[in-house]
Amino acid sequence: MRSTPPFPARRRDGSPIAARPRRLLQISPGSASRLLRCGQRDQCRECGNRIEWYTRGTDPHRGSVRLHPGEVPAARVPAACRWHVSSGLAYPAGDGSRWCRLPHAAVCPAHDAACAGLSGLRRALSLTTRRLIDAGAFTPTPAQDHSMPVGAGARVCRPDRPVVQLLYVRYLASRPVEEIRCVAQTRRRDRCTSPLLAPAGAGVWRLVPVAAASGQLALPADVMAVYDLNRLPYTEQLRWRAQRCPQHAATPAAADLAVTDWEPFDPLQHHEHIHTRLPVGVRRPRPHDGMRQAARP
Repeated sequence: MRSTPPFPARRRDGSPIAARPRRLLQISPGSASRLLRCGQRDQCRECGNRIEWYTRGTDPHRGSVRLHPGEVPAARVPAACRWHVSSGLAYPAGDGSRWCRLPHAAVCPAHDAACAGLSGLRRALSLTTRRLIDAGAFTPTPAQDHSMPVGAGARVCRPDRPVVQLLYVRYLASRPVEEIRCVAQTRRRDRCTSPLLAPAGAGVWRLVPVAAASGQLALPADVMAVYDLNRLPYTEQLRWRAQRCPQHAATPAAADLAVTDWEPFDPLQHHEHIHTRLPVGVRRPRPHDGMRQAARP
């Protein structure tokens, strides 16, 4: 006896029925609104194409992984780039089928080509990026350059994935602090576009010891830059952890449309995101910096 009866093959008039297969989803235990755990749609900040965030099934504490929305033939994808989705979780390597998922970084036009057999898909994504830029719907962000030119001789210095400390716990954000969006659902059933950062409730950048809050051995870098929110009121820190804007924080009945981007910070696994100096809004190059660059061979 089956819990879910199968779809009939044909209608009463004899015409066939194209039944879509049901997706096996699970309820995410970390969501306040019991959000179904599935691929969360987003836009790549580097090329503007659509991506889907999936929780890693092997190690959920490592955060989410960005996957390309569609499936590709597994024979054209190297074994190291094959992923498959099962019950709303992403697992590395294929599941034995002829189709697989692949990480978005392998075909992102903003990065170097990682898979030679996916040049056609990469070319199609490049054309989509060009159309979005020409239409004014997307502004590309440098992939690896954290210093964006804003004027003559001026550069903005900010971490691409900052470490945020709230409720005396350190988290690794998936994007800069100014770009963290609210995860609540609006009345139009879209994700809220308001940022978490509010003028009245902003944190401060501090240099703190690397192993102060983790209890692990200290790394060669003694201090690290942390966006500290502990000085804010308790309710404001709860709003940041729930990743809700001030408007949706006052309406807890609104459902979550995406999973929060917080990832528990581990200084040993995330050592590449440790910055030993405080970020500044605009950093002017010193006069002797040009002399050093000229002296380089």
